[in-house]
Amino acid sequence: MSQTNFLDEIQEINLAYLLLAQRLLDEDREAAMFRLKIDSDVADLIVSLSARQLTKLARTSQLLCRFSQMSAERLRQLTDNPRDQGLAGLHASLLLAGETFEPMPAEDTK
Repeated sequence: MSQTNFLDEIQEINLAYLLLAQRLLDEDREAAMFRLKIDSDVADLIVSLSARQLTKLARTSQLLCRFSQMSAERLRQLTDNPRDQGLAGLHASLLLAGETFEPMPAEDTK
């Protein structure tokens, strides 16, 4: 797969993620902020973006979404779950909900 294809796919994922984030925030703001692990300032900004702004933001070469699981061990707990399939979804939700929100550091305005 060529580098251009990777960039196209990243941009598609970014746009889908931003559109989903906007829709989630419109339907249930508090639940969306919890699921997306964003604060109210970021939520306000995402909701206020126009289609043109969303497209422009999506055209970056970096993924805007990221794994909320910072440790490989936490990912293993989600993927190698020996629990009954009926409880696996609940267990995964509890593990994911336990992740703390870490806001991005403020930029110095010097």
